[in-house]
Order: sequence, then C-alpha cells, then structure tokens
Amino acid sequence: MPPRSDSAKDAPLPRTGRLLRFTASARWAHHATALLAGVCIFTAACLYISPLSQLVGRRPLVTVVHEWSGIALPVPVLVGMVSRALRSDLRRLGRFAPHDRRWLRAALRRTGTSNIPSGKFNAGQKLYASWTAGAGLVMVGTGLLLWFPELASLSVRMGATFVHDWLALTIAVVLAGHVWKAAGDPGAREGMWRGTVSRTWANREHRLWRQEMDGHNDRDPLSDTLTDLRTDASRTEAGGNPRDPAGAPPS
Repeated sequence: MPPRSDSAKDAPLPRTGRLLRFTASARWAHHATALLAGVCIFTAACLYISPLSQLVGRRPLVTVVHEWSGIALPVPVLVGMVSRALRSDLRRLGRFAPHDRRWLRAALRRTGTSNIPSGKFNAGQKLYASWTAGAGLVMVGTGLLLWFPELASLSVRMGATFVHDWLALTIAVVLAGHVWKAAGDPGAREGMWRGTVSRTWANREHRLWRQEMDGHNDRDPLSDTLTDLRTDASRTEAGGNPRDPAGAPPS
C-alpha cells in the first residue's frame, strides 16, 4: 500500500479496515529519536563502565559520538514538526482531561485501567512524553556545560556533572520500562512500525480516539468530558467527592 501523506492527518481508514495511528513523519521522528537516545546511552556506558570501556576502546571517538548524538537528540522532533500530524500529536500529549485523571487514579490504586476510556494517548503516555521531553532538555543543557567548560565556573560544572550522570541513569531505567511495556503490547508496536492498528485494539486501549476516528458514531469525547465535569460538580455540591471508576469512594 502506498504511504499516506500528512494531509490525511489521523484520517480513518474504511470502516471495515484499520485505523491510521501514526503517519510516516511521526514514526520517523520516533525512530530517529530512539536511535539517538540508544547511541547516547551506549556511549555513556562505554565512558563510565570500565570493562565495557576497555572492550570498545577509542575513548576520544566514543566521546565525540556521545556529544554529537546528544546535541542532535531534539532534531528529529523539531524537523518532524513540519508535519501537521506530528504537531497534532504533540498538542494531544500536552492536554489532560478528566478521563486522564481517572486513569491515573486507577493506575495509582492498581484497580486496573482497561475499563477507563482513553483518547489517542492515555495519561501514562502523556506523563512519559512530558517527563522525557523535560529530561532531554536538561541533559542537553548540562551536556553543553560539560562540553564547553569555559561557559561556567567549576562549582556549576560539578553540579552539572552530578545532574547529568544521575539523570542519565534515570532515563536509562525509564526507557527500559518503556521498551518493556511496548514489548508486551503487539498492537502498540504495530501502530508504531506500520502506522495502522486494528479497530478492535483501538476500541480496547483508546476508545475515545477510536470513536473520534469513526466520526463520533458512538459517544463524542467532548461530550464525555463535559459530562464528567458536570457529574463531578454535582457530587461536590451534594457534599461528596467524585467517585473513582470502580464506583468506590476515594480512600
């Protein structure tokens, strides 16, 4: 099947077919960013883990590769933003709605999130995207201070080194969790590699988005949001607290 252009942003496929989840530009930005992040993590390990450093050797070359892959980390997303589809996805990732708060409450209480409708991205994905974006900017900033030591005093460079090293370790752990989570979800992997997902998977994991893609043939996500707000307000006026998705009052 020929690739779709970004003019078909988030356009649904025929009702009997599949749903377009990510355009080619969005997938390219994701894959290129993942590749650069992987290079950064591997070269950092080569610089800090002695056995690996001895095995790889060529420390000056590894340092140069680490520096340039790190400074290039934001480039794929910045270039990809020429795509309206990617800009739309970034706006979605930056918005939190009442159903996202319900998803987070259920996740924190471990009551299960499968019964809570989500948009194109659930609350966990939104938090992950926000955290990685912020952490990436901090890594680039502290990395520049280490790359160009004349830009700051010794005390500032020492602080930058501390933040850079420990945040790098945290990022590695979080990325490992991201990969592990994706490995257990064939539908999500398919959406990122092929660009399309089955309507069944979309309805199970991102029901509000599936309804949106199908032309609001079920419930309108905006109507759901307004209903949620009215329900929460009425419960507050009645002297109670909004109830969690399972119907039990918050503990």
